[in-house]
Order: sequence, then structure tokens, then C-alpha cells
Amino acid sequence: MLNKKILLADDDELFASLLIFRLKKAGFQVTHVTDGKQAKEHLVDNLPDIVVFDIMMPYFSGIELIDHVRNEVKSNIPIIIVSSAGNEENVLNALEMGANDFMSKPVSPSELLVRVTRELKKM
Repeated sequence: MLNKKILLADDDELFASLLIFRLKKAGFQVTHVTDGKQAKEHLVDNLPDIVVFDIMMPYFSGIELIDHVRNEVKSNIPIIIVSSAGNEENVLNALEMGANDFMSKPVSPSELLVRVTRELKKM
């Protein structure tokens, strides 16, 4: 999985720094943005191998970003949603919109790494 690019969109800096550390240690190139607007801007020129979106972020939610990736960017890159709002409605909505996986916060960085690796192997 070396040199695979991950876009991490999460406005929780402390949580993101833990994930970034673990993912970089595993050999991934991680780009971190803190809101949905930055995520959309990044996706214009830099399509990563996989994205990890938080649901609740400023400007655009993770749900809106799923729609953007699937219907505007027209990409099938794997999307993993992480959210502290892990209620059934959010989970189902994210999966129906085209997310590949959903994890409720607090997320174990090691478990996220396993799920990212699993999604990339499906490609």
C-alpha cells in the first residue's frame, strides 16, 4: 500500500493528527483538510486513492461530499465515513449515497488502517 494517497477530511484536529500519524507510519501519503469546501477544492486536481470523510464539517457535510465524488467527480474511489453521529439514519444515508464503509467515533487508528487497506485491495 506504499505511496497510496488518502484524503482525510475532518475538522477535529486532535483526532485527525492521530489518524495521520498511524496512516503515514503505514506508508500512506495523507492530505488533511478541515472542512468540506477544502475537500471539494482538493478533489478538483488531486484524486486520491481513497477518501475518509467526517459527516459533520463546516461548509459541506460528508454526505454532500459522497454525492460530489459519486455524481460530479464521477469517481468510484473508496469512501470511508467516520462520525460521532453514528445513528442508524446517518449510517444508512451514507451507504445509500455510495460510501463503502462507516465507522463510529471514537475510531481506532489501527482499525481504520485495516479498513482502508481492505477497500484498496478491492480496487
